Amino acid sequence: MSTTDHDAEGTRRVQALLAGLERLGWQDGRNIRITHRWTGGDPTRTQSYVRELVALEPDVIVCQNTLATKALLTVTRRVAVVFTQVTEPVAAGFVESVARPGGNATGFTSFEPGISSKWLDLLKQLAPRVRRVGLLSNPEASQLTFESFLRAAKDAAPTLGVDVIAAPFRSEGEIQAALSSLSREPDSGLVVIPDASTNANRSAILALVEQHRLPAIYGFPFFVRAGGLVSYGPDPIDQFGKAAAYVDRILKGESPSGLPVQQPTKFEVAVNLTAARTLGLVIPPSVLGVADEVIE
Repeated sequence: MSTTDHDAEGTRRVQALLAGLERLGWQDGRNIRITHRWTGGDPTRTQSYVRELVALEPDVIVCQNTLATKALLTVTRRVAVVFTQVTEPVAAGFVESVARPGGNATGFTSFEPGISSKWLDLLKQLAPRVRRVGLLSNPEASQLTFESFLRAAKDAAPTLGVDVIAAPFRSEGEIQAALSSLSREPDSGLVVIPDASTNANRSAILALVEQHRLPAIYGFPFFVRAGGLVSYGPDPIDQFGKAAAYVDRILKGESPSGLPVQQPTKFEVAVNLTAARTLGLVIPPSVLGVADEVIE
């Protein structure tokens, strides 16, 4: 079950999982049957699809992030669940501990709240005049994630000389209102918190960021490929590929309770030179030197 809707990015993630499974000897239609659901980050649709999938009594369900994982574990504590991008699985109650999950779920974490300081630092390197930064997120995707990132960003803000404000939304109209309000203050910037809803609304977010000329940083490079300024975060394709190994072990009889939650090991920086020029910014050599992807 993928949160990213059925587009190029969602397809790449599913293909990474399927390729990993094939390397381990599992092929859809031959010795395994795979059913897909694309939630698009919508909480109501997620709940509906969760009930559908659990009713099929599968051996394992692979899901993407906190929204989907919470929905699944609310419905079942019997079907094995492998999550690929959950921020704080222990605090969320998904697992008892990282080393020993203890229940029917395990998987891969994505963004630790402490990454907020790296986002703010990168944003300041690219846009040194930024003094006020909004954190855009939908609390309905994960209230815990929103609060954790906001707290971590506010802790890091004084050292970087910025003020951090919450910019919550629950609809596309509220995204527009939040960014319009933020842009009315000079020297403002934006951190787009990676969650099911910001990913699903990325086209609207990118259009509004461009309209209001806001320097913004994202968690995933697909925002930058679509016109965003800069991103920093773990490689989701890598995590989906690694999830295949846990699916394999569960299908061979192991319990998720004994499979430790893994943290990301591969992080990426992507920058968009065209977006920088549009904002009148120059990407410093220190950022270009560490960038994994530079878009002209």
